[in-house]
Amino acid sequence: MARIATVSVDRAEDLQLQLLQKSKSLYGGVLPGIRQILLFDPDLAVPASQMYQHLNLRKDSPLTRLQREMVAAVVNGLIGGAP
Repeated sequence: MARIATVSVDRAEDLQLQLLQKSKSLYGGVLPGIRQILLFDPDLAVPASQMYQHLNLRKDSPLTRLQREMVAAVVNGLIGGAP
């Protein structure tokens, strides 16, 4: 059992449910784990998603692919993620 609060389809309400459905449509029907965590707090999920889309998904992203990977590696290290 996970020790991190997450949101699932059966527990989502209002804005959470709308964001969950939008996320699932973006990821081929799958809700990535990080989205499940972020959706627990929509006030955090919306700006975090906007920042991610700005830096990572746009064709005219200000960061190169290598820079995006480096940012991900640093953030992963800071939060104690596995190498």
